[in-house]
Amino acid sequence: MKKHWYVMMAAFLLIAETATAQKDHNQDRAINVDLRKTAGPLPAMLNACVGAGRAAEGLRADWQQQLAYVRKECGFRYIRMHGLLGDEMAVYTQDEKGNPQYNYMYIDVLFDFLHSIGMKPFVELGFMPSALASGPKTIFWWRGNVTPPRDYDKWEKLIQNLVAHFTERYGAEEVKSWYFEVWNEPNLDGFWAGSQADYFKLYTHAARGIKNVNPAYRVGGPGTAGAAWEPEMIDYCYQHKVPLDFISTHAYGVKQGYLDEFGRSGTVLDKNPASVSGDVLQSRAEIAASKMPGLELHYTEWSASYTPADPIHDSYHEAAYVLQKLKQVGNAANSMSYWVFTDIFEEPGPRFTPFHGGFGMLTIQGINKPVFYAYQFLHRLGSTELVNKDTSSWVCRDSSGNVQALVWDFTNTHPGDSVHNQRYYIRDLPSKAKGKLQLNIAGMAAGQYAVELYKVGYNSNDAYTTYLSMGSPAQLNRQQVELIKQQNNGAPVSRAIISVKENEAFTKTIDIRENDVFLINILKL
Repeated sequence: MKKHWYVMMAAFLLIAETATAQKDHNQDRAINVDLRKTAGPLPAMLNACVGAGRAAEGLRADWQQQLAYVRKECGFRYIRMHGLLGDEMAVYTQDEKGNPQYNYMYIDVLFDFLHSIGMKPFVELGFMPSALASGPKTIFWWRGNVTPPRDYDKWEKLIQNLVAHFTERYGAEEVKSWYFEVWNEPNLDGFWAGSQADYFKLYTHAARGIKNVNPAYRVGGPGTAGAAWEPEMIDYCYQHKVPLDFISTHAYGVKQGYLDEFGRSGTVLDKNPASVSGDVLQSRAEIAASKMPGLELHYTEWSASYTPADPIHDSYHEAAYVLQKLKQVGNAANSMSYWVFTDIFEEPGPRFTPFHGGFGMLTIQGINKPVFYAYQFLHRLGSTELVNKDTSSWVCRDSSGNVQALVWDFTNTHPGDSVHNQRYYIRDLPSKAKGKLQLNIAGMAAGQYAVELYKVGYNSNDAYTTYLSMGSPAQLNRQQVELIKQQNNGAPVSRAIISVKENEAFTKTIDIRENDVFLINILKL
């Protein structure tokens, strides 16, 4: 797929930044900002959306408890999941005469809960109810049917009836704020048994059903793997006058393996510094060059790895990785939905060990992984970003005069293609020193401030390394779970009261190591 020159240039700059960082591996680093020089609002996409496995898991009490916690601590506003129309959710059947029978009791329980905690659904329309499916092909342990409908008119009527139900239950103004995404990764044979043309037909009928209820409702796709089908989707909708409000797709940062649910074939973290972020920049460029340049762009799945059996998800490296990619993306996407918020996730079936490389920010037992703290720190940033030339940090202020600096080092320590993630990230991986980091903030009002320092890194809010130090038990008892939580509870590593004099800059110096993440919270007293 042809890249536009400015996407190539952006990717080149990402590579150059990383090369410079590697060259200056042990040199001191300074971040210089001025409270009087603002860059504008902090990008809203940073915690716009998060993923979950499937809708039926959302009926579980522990899933709901964890989502409420993640919503409160990380501020996610939307959630996307598979399986909304699957047989587990009892949405669709037919009577003996073939007349459709609709039922939304399970969906109501789930969506009412989302509403109760202030979250909105990023509605993925899939997979196919078996009573409407054209074949028996399924995916995952929970058997999501991936075949086209045997009757596209009945598919359209199902979508229209469902959206009308949402409108009646939640009101048109609320549903206008939702997103409706048609299907998941139809460019992969495992997820869609039809052709691209069949998908476009599926999308057309779904979009028509949604817009028949309210033309202001937002619908999009193609929800592909690897930033595929984007120009084709736009061209099709433009030529055939099919409604399209946004483009959605997915990106992951590994090589090798494919739909590797158990990590048997192995994955390798890509050494390309533009992995993931380069795809997002390319997607934005393709939209800008298309007949519909104003479309929103949503990456409805992304992470370091696309298998729920990859220990990088548990590693402290994941926290810095996520922040680095989000910083590189900037405002190119309207959302970047981290896949997923919890290890309560059963695509390969229930898991038998507490740390198994699951996608989640939390383990099944509710232990915070390092990546959870990356998103928690992001949520603690003020709404106004300061001008900042450093490529691995955000410095922000809020309306109360408080200042927050989120700074990190991302160093890809993976040895390369000869070693799989499944072998590399399962061991104790001490970090190496990267010198000193100095934060200099000019323009602060004179007065007293409380300075809190929070950290994620090796052996700091690093639950997996704590687990390894216990001998990696196959099961954790209650006391062990509580011990891991206590030792990785996100408390500040230091707190001090300081005075800033008139016309004096605030300065904070810290030692930084590979893949450390720091939040420096400066509270005006």
